Amino acid sequence: MSSHVLTEWNPEDKTFWETKGKAIATRNLWISIPCLFLAFAVWMVWSVVCVNLPLIGFKYDTNHLFWLAALPGLSGATLRIFYSFMVPIFGGRKWTAISTASLLIPAVGIGLAVQDPTTSYSTFLILAILCGFGGGNFASSMANISFFFPKAQKGTALGLNAGLGNLGVSGMQFLVPLVIGTGTFAAICGPAQVCVIGAQIKPMWLQNAAFIWVPFVLVSTIAAWFGMNDIASAKASFKDQAVIFRRKHNWLMCWLYLGTFGSFIGYSAGLPLLTKSQFPGVNPVKYAFLGPLVGALIRPVGGWLADKLGGARVTFWNFILMAGAVVGVLAFLPHDGTGGDFWGFLAMFILLFATTGIGNGSTFRMIPIIFLTERQREAEGKGEAAKEQAIKDAGKEAAAVLGFTSAIAAYGAFFIPKSFGTAITMTGGPQTALYGFIAFYASCIVLTWWYYSRKNAEVHC
Repeated sequence: MSSHVLTEWNPEDKTFWETKGKAIATRNLWISIPCLFLAFAVWMVWSVVCVNLPLIGFKYDTNHLFWLAALPGLSGATLRIFYSFMVPIFGGRKWTAISTASLLIPAVGIGLAVQDPTTSYSTFLILAILCGFGGGNFASSMANISFFFPKAQKGTALGLNAGLGNLGVSGMQFLVPLVIGTGTFAAICGPAQVCVIGAQIKPMWLQNAAFIWVPFVLVSTIAAWFGMNDIASAKASFKDQAVIFRRKHNWLMCWLYLGTFGSFIGYSAGLPLLTKSQFPGVNPVKYAFLGPLVGALIRPVGGWLADKLGGARVTFWNFILMAGAVVGVLAFLPHDGTGGDFWGFLAMFILLFATTGIGNGSTFRMIPIIFLTERQREAEGKGEAAKEQAIKDAGKEAAAVLGFTSAIAAYGAFFIPKSFGTAITMTGGPQTALYGFIAFYASCIVLTWWYYSRKNAEVHC
């Protein structure tokens, strides 16, 4: 058997964890994080690229641009459904390397396409769909890391993997505006396009937005292949994992995680174009990275708080704050002939991103506890062998649910920017979409309270 395959793995055994397990788990986590960072960067790169396409001569209206921003979310979410089950089938090391390498396809494709002024809109749509490779990676990455850590540390470990991985969005939105303004890579990546902003004409190297990730993807792929591990006991067929579709709490957590991560990734994809449409005098790429940055950095805090206070309690109060933040966004939008307040609008969105980050961490802490509790209840009074099997079954189910809930939640990356675009086209503003989001958060508050946080809840977590 390969030296990369761990035939003995029991992180709940304190002696094993301290002598062997902790070092191995930590190494896998710190290789997983940059791979996930790059996946998010490539997945969301259209949020910045589509803002700049009209400036270099591509004549697309607002609805066309919102489609380009939204499609990576649709394809990424769909791929996550399949990626959710890949780690127990192929192994975490192999699948991380393969899925990271796949990011080269959209990165190279976008870099070539934006340099050709005859590139068709349909080609850009296909490239936007291919960026979904990055979106799919999250499901398999989180499922993989969940196998490595003991129950007491899952919230923190998953929070670090997801939170620092999510930084790929803000890192991309911060770095891309810098690299597209420089010809440093022109000898390798091609000449500049002519960028027209009002009466100002300047060069832009929009291809750098995609090409900048290529060397990092190559290095991370190699690191994953040679530095990560597969866990033999984590092997499971799709049939074994498909049991989650019969678990009620799988579907409940899909709904709650759609409210947290779906909001994070949806607002990340849609905020630059929303800002441009509502505050035309503001350059959105100067500020777009701030929200995802805050949301990503605070996600580990959400996991830590959930470890300390309970995931359901943190999630419940967090959804209340999310609804309040959207009310704040509505208050600062242009309305009734007023120009609105951009700084208030930005502050409310940063608060909203912060709550999505906390909720991301707390909901992912809830999932392993829910499924371990259920399987242990079923094994009560059936002997030690049944208890040990319950722990193994719970680990596999929780890993599949972590991936599958992230797949459903990723549809937020499509629906939120598309909701903004549709609301603006039909009513002239995004308010209708935002009222819909408030109603959705209200449903999440009720579900969290009823099933997980009230005194006689079905599963306290």
